[in-house]
Parts: sequence; structure tokens; C-alpha cells
Amino acid sequence: MKKYFYAFLLSCFLMHSAFADISKEEKSALIDLYTATNGSHWTKKWDMDEPVSQWFGIKVIDDKVVEISLFRNNLQGPLPESIGKLENLQVLNLAFNKITGTIPSELAKLVNLKVLKLEMNRIKGSLPEDIGNMVGLEEFTAFNNFITGTIPGSIGEIKSLRVLNLSSNNLKGEIPDSLGSLGSLESLGLFENGLEGSIPREMGALTNLKELVLANNQLGGAIPKEFGQLASLRVLQIQNNKFDSFKNLQYLDTKGMLVLDFDKGNEKLDFKDIDFSKTRMADTKFEEGVDDDNE
Repeated sequence: MKKYFYAFLLSCFLMHSAFADISKEEKSALIDLYTATNGSHWTKKWDMDEPVSQWFGIKVIDDKVVEISLFRNNLQGPLPESIGKLENLQVLNLAFNKITGTIPSELAKLVNLKVLKLEMNRIKGSLPEDIGNMVGLEEFTAFNNFITGTIPGSIGEIKSLRVLNLSSNNLKGEIPDSLGSLGSLESLGLFENGLEGSIPREMGALTNLKELVLANNQLGGAIPKEFGQLASLRVLQIQNNKFDSFKNLQYLDTKGMLVLDFDKGNEKLDFKDIDFSKTRMADTKFEEGVDDDNE
């Protein structure tokens, strides 16, 4: 008899878990997001009468919202400040929508966030200065927006970052030296902005970097000799800038290089290890570079 009693209790517990709901604060933040981005016109809408775990793009674990994936869902309007209250969020994918306004500074409170995808929207304004507080972030992509200002130096605090793509925005100023602290970084895209100054030599410490796209900016000076330390690099696109010397590119380990695009000018460079049967190499600013940022 006890066996059946315990089985009954277990079934009640499982039933309660299945219908358990998130906190009022998290639900309110989700409703704010729905309202602010014109939810009635979303491609796939939310039924507010259903449990939150049944809403499109929402993942709930242990009564906590851990994922919002609303990729290409016709979101229109600004992100609400209350999004910062979703403190358990690990994935926020709002790419390929029509989001406007600025990135709320409250977003930097999401210290558990691992993936933040905001690309292909209409976001303006600057990046949050304290973005470095998002210490769990592994992937941050916000290309093809209208983001202005500079790249915050605090971004160097996100040691777990593997992918950073801020290409095709209106960023100005210099590349912060702190990017050299991102030892886990594998892909860095800053293509088509208004970045100036020299490439920080600290970036030579990015030994896990496989892809570096800095083309179509206003960068100048010489390529750092420290680029020779980028042993994992497979794609390097630095064309259409204002560099005055590419001589130090000869220090690159080019054996596994797949793409090497730069404005050669009058300098004679000797790439002894490069395999031209496997490497696409452009040496003129009149050739259009490959934009590998598109999904």
C-alpha cells in the first residue's frame, strides 16, 4: 500500500512541476518585452493564457526563464529596461528583427548570459559602458545595426568570450587594448565601422583567434609584429584601411591560412609558407572583401 501511496505523491509532484510557473517579476519582464516590441504583430505570438513555458521561443528550467529565442520573428520597437530583471537568462537571441532604440544599460546586469545575439536590427546608441559585468558571456553578435560610440574597455573583462562581432555599425575611436585580455576569443569581427588608430599589439596574445576581420575602417600605423603569435589564425581581412606598413605580416604562421586580404601597396612581402592552392589572398583595395558575418 505504501508503494502506491509514494507513487501517488510522486505523480502529484511531477504534475505540479509541469504546471509550475515563473516568478511574477520574470513574467512581467516578458510581458514588457512583448508589449514594447509590438507582440500583436509578431510572426509567432504569445498566448498569455498559456503557461510561460509554452510561449514561443521561451525555455524554462526550474521555474526560471533561461532562454529567449525570437530570431526573425518581426519584433518592432525598443527593448524595455525591465529585461535586466531576467537574471537567470543564459541565451537571448533577438537577431534579424526590427528592434529600434538603444541597448538598455540594464542588460549588463545579466551576469548569467552566455549568448547575446542582436544582429540585423535597427539598434542605435552606444554599447553599455559596464558590459564587462557580463562575465559569463561566450558569444556577442550585434553586426548590421546603427551602434555608435566607442568599444567599451570593460569588454576585456569578459574572459569567457569566444565570438565578438560588431561589424557594420558606426563605431568610432580606437580598438581598446583590453581586447588582448580575451584569451578564449576565436572570432573577432569589427568590419565596416569608423575605427581609428593602430591595432593594439596586445592583440598578439589572442592565441586562440581563428578569424580576425577589421576591413573597411580608418585604422592606421603598422601591423603589429605581435601578429606573429596568432598561431591559430585562419582568416585575416584588414583591407580598406590606412595602414602604412604590412611588413610584419611576414611573421604570421600562414601554413593553415584560408583567407588573407590586405592592401599590399609598394611593399614586397615574402610569405614562404603560404599555400596558394588553399589560401584566398587579395592584395588590392579595389577587390571587394568577403563579408563572412552573414548567417
